[in-house]
Amino acid sequence: MNSPNKTSPSISTTVNPSTVSDVAQESVLVLDFGGQTAQLIARRVREQNVFCQLVRHDLSAARIRELNPRGLILSGGPASVYEAGAPHPDPAIFELGIPILGICYGMNLACRSQGCDVQPGKSREFGRTPCHVESDNDLFRGVPKEFIVWMSHGDQVQNLTDRFVPIASTDDCPNAAVKHRTKPLFGLQFHPEVTHTQHGGTLLKNFVQNICGCRGTWHMSSFIEQQVAEMRQRVGNSRVICGLSGGVDSSVVAALLSRAIGSQLSCIFVDNGLMRDGEVESVRENFGKHFKTDLHVVDAQERFLSELAGVSEPQQKRKIIGRVFIEVFRKEAESIPDAHFLAQGTLYPDVIESGAAADGPAATIKAHHNVGGLPAELGFELIEPLRDLFKDEVRAMGLELGLPDDMIWRHPFPGPGLAVRCLGEVRPERLEKLRRVDTIVIDELRQAGLYRKIQQAFAVLLPVQSVGVMGDYRTYDDVVAIRAVQTEDFMTADWYPVPHDVLGKMSTRITNSVRGVNRVVYDISSTPPSTIEWE
Repeated sequence: MNSPNKTSPSISTTVNPSTVSDVAQESVLVLDFGGQTAQLIARRVREQNVFCQLVRHDLSAARIRELNPRGLILSGGPASVYEAGAPHPDPAIFELGIPILGICYGMNLACRSQGCDVQPGKSREFGRTPCHVESDNDLFRGVPKEFIVWMSHGDQVQNLTDRFVPIASTDDCPNAAVKHRTKPLFGLQFHPEVTHTQHGGTLLKNFVQNICGCRGTWHMSSFIEQQVAEMRQRVGNSRVICGLSGGVDSSVVAALLSRAIGSQLSCIFVDNGLMRDGEVESVRENFGKHFKTDLHVVDAQERFLSELAGVSEPQQKRKIIGRVFIEVFRKEAESIPDAHFLAQGTLYPDVIESGAAADGPAATIKAHHNVGGLPAELGFELIEPLRDLFKDEVRAMGLELGLPDDMIWRHPFPGPGLAVRCLGEVRPERLEKLRRVDTIVIDELRQAGLYRKIQQAFAVLLPVQSVGVMGDYRTYDDVVAIRAVQTEDFMTADWYPVPHDVLGKMSTRITNSVRGVNRVVYDISSTPPSTIEWE
């Protein structure tokens, strides 16, 4: 069993193993047995400048041999290895001669495959636990004899036989780490991938570099060069359409394509009237002037707002916006001659969760629809240059490509835009009020040095009026809510404790400068039970 991690590292290196033979020699595969932190293992390995890919737990030894990784990592998981139906790898992987590191459930699998017993421990270990290194070895090189690890398990390897040597222990787990006597096979009962484990990064670095022999020399600049060459070859003389949303992912895709194919790229930005303040101008500046892209800005504000008139129900808003977006995008795309490709910002977590990776985890967690959910009948061939990257790697690519910091580090913005932050009916005057409030919230967070510490922050205009007093006059005006969260995966989130003085400045500025707002409240709900967005 695994424990979720609390930080989001900045990763600056990656490669794509599917197209360049040299890259495959520098890859490590993580076999996913359902642990909550399986993706996190891949991220931690990538921090060591080694490409790492999450694959299905039962990937055949023959397929692994084809992929030619330098090492394998068996992830944690919620099952017990001795239970009926528990997931197991192809037993032939242990005969490939590839270095293998088993983590928690993965360690139990590896040891059991070599004849060891795995049984419920006398006591379960959860949380931070002191660990003692028993002997010098390559896996623990540079790690102190005593350090803190994160445990999350009930089972233990009880009998090592004469094939394994214990190399670390805790008070309740004498075989907290083990090494096979003759094979490059290691096991850790604790989780090196979570930040609660001290020196976890060193342990993973030792495995991929000292044991697997990876050089750790692949940088974002190399990945960009590779993607540029691939796209030029694939596209030829055709045109590529990129649907810009103003967000990080689509902006990075557009910047990468601009470098690769230049004038063969056309970008479509649909101005639906539901954007944040300055959104359209920012897109025009960056892609129309700086990158000199063939930028099509479609002013569809009137159409969107007329279709939304009188609509208050959130799901109905979303359906209307999605339908109209597709209709507007389709019409504009038809005006671009010789366009055969559609580029979108699919990321690696999207590929994993949607079950779209050929060797990826089998379970489909949720479907992902990019570029507004454009339908397949548009007839374009997809280009997804970010499909091997995590979000922080995308940001690193954007910085390498020269996108401005404000665009790279901006907080997520919902596809339906301000329509789902303007609760109740969406009208032009209410949207303008919300834009002004949102600008103040973000500006105060930046001035306080908090913007990069918060994963998402925004304002919500409520369909509620309250009594106030302004200049000795009674008012009956709108209420706005401020929302700020910290999160690792945007599936769960905690409200961020913005200092009271910062909240005070926001409130004062809003009520003094935004006519029609006389009350500001702060949302202290966690997710779950609340969602991050209000609608």
